[in-house]
Amino acid sequence: MSGTTDRVAVTLDDWPDDADSDEGVVINWFAREGASIDEGASLCEVQVDKVSVDVIAPTNGTLAEIVCGEDDEFAVGDTLAWIAP
Repeated sequence: MSGTTDRVAVTLDDWPDDADSDEGVVINWFAREGASIDEGASLCEVQVDKVSVDVIAPTNGTLAEIVCGEDDEFAVGDTLAWIAP
């Protein structure tokens, strides 16, 4: 997809302090590609160790691309999705 410099990466910024692992799995997406997103909205639920955490939208925009789908594993710092302005 072109124009990636205009997009904002969605990552898990608040990694659970008590997590023994640096990997997680996406449990459920609350929004779908193309959906209008408000800053602060819960985008998806992920599991790190045995803790479920909501991933929050860092900005307003459109959910342009989901990089990690449901049941996909990811590591600390990985991009889960992209939001376009």
